[in-house]
Amino acid sequence: MTKKIDRYIFFRMLTITFFVMMVLIFIFIVIDFSENSEDFTDKGATFVQIFGVYYLNYIPEIARLIIPVAVFIACLYLTGQMAERLEITALKAAGVSLYRLILPYMAFAFLMTATMSYLDAYVIPNSNETRIAFESEYLSGKSDKVDTNRIFRQESENSIFKINYFNPDKGTGYRVDVINFEGDSISEKMFIQRMIWQEKGEKWKLENVRKQIFTQMGYTEVHVDSMDTTLNIYPRDLTRKTSDIYQLTYPEAQNYIQSIERSGAGGVELPKVQLYGRYAYPFSIIVVTIVGFALASVRRAGGKGFYIAAGLAVSFLYLVMMKVIEPFGGQGQIDPMLAATLPHLIFLVIGVGILINARK
Repeated sequence: MTKKIDRYIFFRMLTITFFVMMVLIFIFIVIDFSENSEDFTDKGATFVQIFGVYYLNYIPEIARLIIPVAVFIACLYLTGQMAERLEITALKAAGVSLYRLILPYMAFAFLMTATMSYLDAYVIPNSNETRIAFESEYLSGKSDKVDTNRIFRQESENSIFKINYFNPDKGTGYRVDVINFEGDSISEKMFIQRMIWQEKGEKWKLENVRKQIFTQMGYTEVHVDSMDTTLNIYPRDLTRKTSDIYQLTYPEAQNYIQSIERSGAGGVELPKVQLYGRYAYPFSIIVVTIVGFALASVRRAGGKGFYIAAGLAVSFLYLVMMKVIEPFGGQGQIDPMLAATLPHLIFLVIGVGILINARK
C-alpha cells in the first residue's frame, strides 16, 4: 500500500509543480512585457526578437527562481488536501507515521534539487548571457558595470596598475600608470598611453611608454614607442558587471573569482555571495518541502485559506531574509558563505521543529 501512496504523492507533486510553474512563468512574462514594451518599441526590437530571443532565454532563469515557490505551493496544496480528506489521519491509523509519509516528498525534492543544480551550473548561464546581451541593447537602465574608470589592479605582488579608462569593445586601456616595487622601495614607474589586448598570443601591446627607472642616485627616463608583454591581467578582469556570475558555469565562476583575487581588485565579496547563493538556492526546495509538509500535514481551522496565507507568508519572509542578508555579505560585513546559506539554515531549523512537534 505504501508504495502506491509513494507513487501517488510523487507524481501528484510533479503534476501540480509543473502546472504552477507554467502559470507563474506566464504571469511573469505578461508583467515584464507590459513594463518593457515601450523600450522594446523605441529601440526597434521585433516580435521575433522579443519572444524568440529574449523571453525564450529568460524562461530558464524565471524557472530557476520560481521552482522553490512552485514546489512549496504543490506541497501545501497536496498535503492540505490529504489532511482535509482525513487521508493522513487514516494513514496514521494504519501505522504510517509522518516521518514515513514525508519520504516521497523528500524524494521529489531531492530530484528537483539535483535537476535545478545541474541546470544552474551548466545550462542556464548560456541563456542568461544571451538575455543580458539583449537587455543591454534594447532595454534602458540595464547597465550593471562594477568598474568604469580609474581601475586599480595588482598584476603581481610587486606591480600595481592604474587604468584611467578601459574600453571593453576595443579591448584597450588608456592612460595607464604602473608602479613596480623591490621590497619597500619603488624600482620603476611606467606611464603608458595605450595598452591594447592582442587576442592572438594573449598579450598586451603597450604604446607610447615612458619609463622612470629608479636608482640610489635618482632615476633615468626611457621612452619606448611600442612593446608587447604578457601580464597577469586579462580583459575580463577589467570589465566586471554585477551580472557576470549568472552568465558563468560553476567552474567558470570559480575561475572568475580567482582572477579577481589574483588581480587585486576590490569588491570580491559580491560575486562570492552570488556564487554561494547559486550553490545554496536549489537546496531551498528541500527546505520549503519540509516546511510545507509540516504546516499542512495537520488539519487546521481555516482550511485552504490557512494554507494560502501560510504559503504567502513563508515565501515572503524567506525572500525578504535572503535579500536583507545578502548585501551584508556583498559588503564584507559578514562572511559571504554565511550570507548565502543563513536564510536556508534558519528555515530548515524552523521546518524540522514544526515537523517534530506535529501530531504523529
